[in-house]
Formats: sequence, C-alpha cells, structure tokens
Amino acid sequence: MDLTVTLTSTAVAAIIGLWLAFRVVQLRQRFSVAHGHGDNDALMRRMRAQLNYAENTPLVLLLIGAIELSGKAGIWLSYVAAIYFLGRLAHAVGMDSEGVPVTRKLGMASTFLVLIGLAIYALLVALKIV
Repeated sequence: MDLTVTLTSTAVAAIIGLWLAFRVVQLRQRFSVAHGHGDNDALMRRMRAQLNYAENTPLVLLLIGAIELSGKAGIWLSYVAAIYFLGRLAHAVGMDSEGVPVTRKLGMASTFLVLIGLAIYALLVALKIV
C-alpha cells in the first residue's frame, strides 16, 4: 500500500517541528535562558507554540495514516494535510504577538477543523458508512 500522504505529512511535520525548536533556541540564546522560560513572555509564547504543535500533530498524522491505510483516502487528504500545516505555521507566527492576531486565530481554527473532520471521517470509515 502506498502511503504517500502519510510519508509526506510526517516529513513536513518533522521539518516544522525542527523550525519551531530552532525558534525557541534563538530566544534562549538571545535572553540567556537555559531552562524554562525565565519569565520571558516572548520565550514562553514560542515554547507554547512548539508544545501546542507537539500536542496536536501526532493525532493528525495518526488519522491521516489510518485513513490512507483504509483505502478511503483521495487527493482531498493531501489538501487537508496542507491546510493543517499552513495553519500551524500561521499559529506559530501569530504566537510571536502579544495579542491574538488573525494568523493565530486561523491557525487554531484550521487545527480544530482538521482534527474534527479527520476524526469524523475515520469514524465513518470504521463504521463502514463510507
């Protein structure tokens, strides 16, 4: 079975994860913070963006993989994965702001919509409704 979407998504997930980690390291070096966030709001926001990504991405990858393995995936799954990753990038950029900019809102909304959409579709596949 060809798992092109899963493999591509996992590779993209790894690259974004490294980028998020690098952004945290940049601020750690700039503000000389070896552990924790050192009461630095900018560092705390970047750490939260990285952790939020780490909390959601495994579920998305698992759902993508399961749907693809079921044989019920189509080109739409690639688009859904792309929406998720673009949303995560928007969220990370938005987290650099002290407020809640539109990029952060779009990132949060796309994450929730992709997760619930994939979960519902996976459930429908499991119940043999689709």
